[in-house]
Amino acid sequence: MDLIKIAEEAFKVERELPEFGAGDTISVSYKIKEGNKERIQVYRGVVLQVKGSGENKTATVRKMSGNIGVERIFPINSPFIEKIEVNKRGRVRRARIFYLRALTGKKARIKERRF
Repeated sequence: MDLIKIAEEAFKVERELPEFGAGDTISVSYKIKEGNKERIQVYRGVVLQVKGSGENKTATVRKMSGNIGVERIFPINSPFIEKIEVNKRGRVRRARIFYLRALTGKKARIKERRF
C-alpha cells in the first residue's frame, strides 16, 4: 500500500451520505462564507457523473438557471457540504450522461426509476 492511501485512511472522517449515481436529481446543501458570515445554499440538479473513489470522490451536478445550464463539481467529502438529499432516482443507461448538455426542453427529461 502506498503512503498516500495510508494517510487518507488515517484522516478519514465517516459521514452518512446517500448512494446516488448518474441521472439522479439531488439537492446539495453547501456552506458559503461571505466575509465573516456563513450561510447554507441549496444546489439542486441532475448528477452527470460520479468520479473517483474514497476521499477523492466528486460529483458533477447540472441545473438549469433560466435557460442557461450551470454545472458544478462537488467534492463529496468536503467539510463545506452540510448534507445531500436524493430527490429523484433517474433511469439512464450510462455512467456519464454528458449528452444531456445538448438536449433542451422535453428531450432533456430523464425517466424516473421506480422501486
